[in-house]
Amino acid sequence: MHVQVALWDGGGTVPAEVGVVRRLVSRGHSVSVLGDPTLEPEVRAAGAAFQPWRQAPHRRSAADRDLVDDTACRTPLQVLDRLLTRVVTGPAAAYAAEVRAALAARPADVLVASGVLMGALVAAEASGTPSVALCPNAYNRPTPDLPPFGSGLPPARGPLGRARDRSLHPLVRRAWDRGLPDLDAARAGLGLAPLRDVWEQWDRAARVLVLTSAAFDLPARLPPNVRHVGPVLDDPVWAAPVEPPPGDGPLVVVGFSSTYQAQEDVLRRVGVALGRLPVRAVVTTGPMVDPACVPRTGGVVVVRSAAHAPLFAAADVVVTHAGHGTLLKALAAGVPALCLPMGRDQRDNVVRARRHGAVLGLRPGASPDRIAAAVRRLLADPRYRRGARSLGARIRAEAAGSPLVDEIERSAGTGTSDDRRTPA
Repeated sequence: MHVQVALWDGGGTVPAEVGVVRRLVSRGHSVSVLGDPTLEPEVRAAGAAFQPWRQAPHRRSAADRDLVDDTACRTPLQVLDRLLTRVVTGPAAAYAAEVRAALAARPADVLVASGVLMGALVAAEASGTPSVALCPNAYNRPTPDLPPFGSGLPPARGPLGRARDRSLHPLVRRAWDRGLPDLDAARAGLGLAPLRDVWEQWDRAARVLVLTSAAFDLPARLPPNVRHVGPVLDDPVWAAPVEPPPGDGPLVVVGFSSTYQAQEDVLRRVGVALGRLPVRAVVTTGPMVDPACVPRTGGVVVVRSAAHAPLFAAADVVVTHAGHGTLLKALAAGVPALCLPMGRDQRDNVVRARRHGAVLGLRPGASPDRIAAAVRRLLADPRYRRGARSLGARIRAEAAGSPLVDEIERSAGTGTSDDRRTPA
């Protein structure tokens, strides 16, 4: 079949979403991708056709900050507002117009889109094309069973926890629905009726595929078109293998965000901490940060990027911002992690991994002494390695047996109709 894909450059989400493209091509399908120009090398390496966004928001080059650029945001609600206005709903009409034109030029059996690109899903609905929304991290739709996205709160327990959620969820729903007028305007422009709330657009997709491990994610009652299909653990094509320093000491791998989150200072403190320990280390700064900001000692290698898979296979500890991709790859390798979450969904990921005894968490402003002590604890206490290995085995099994492509193929035959109205 022919699959039209619509993606945005969300940094850490890219390897997983391009991994979906790669798997569709490997199954023998023809795939065309609309996306940011920065995605073209990844998409073409996956074997798909590529067309850049013209009018819809996009990153033009790797030197551009990401579309959300939340470095000045101080609260999750500020991050949410930027995400809404710059990606999810503010430009929905622009994304819808380009996707509709692509579908008119070459009809597709199914549209697969980054779940935040609501405009792409609008275009599929208007053209009668079945759609699949990708959620390339833990399930993030506001749900009564789950703490709000970006809050870093644990699941509710007891009367106080339930009261907390009863007070927070209406606030979160109202925050998301600030984008509803823009989304409804995009829908009206294509002859579609208005929605009750922003997230009803997901209900009109044949499938919402959550690209994480169900064992990692928090349990919740989800809409009937939602499927956890396991993580996509691919490395990006620009990440080359890197040799760790020679020696027999424990190997610590440091991986922070591939987009800019003002991470220079935390990387510097991590470098100082590792220089005080009898370890070997590979520190990756990400493409937006100069490796010169990290102090170097004889046992520390500092690079912009490195392929995670071979390094994590040999690692004893991973130090990370707890982005979904980096953390899931570490856990899949059975490696415990020290997490210094800087925002977005990162504190939520720490909550999920901590339930399995696989990580330690610190504030991103932690001192070198505290960082060094946490790394020592992860190395010395075998319970963290056992927790990571136990969860990692389940993550690997879900990734190996993923029904991802099967679900997309079924969506091409079912459209948006029957199963989404069936009770869970």
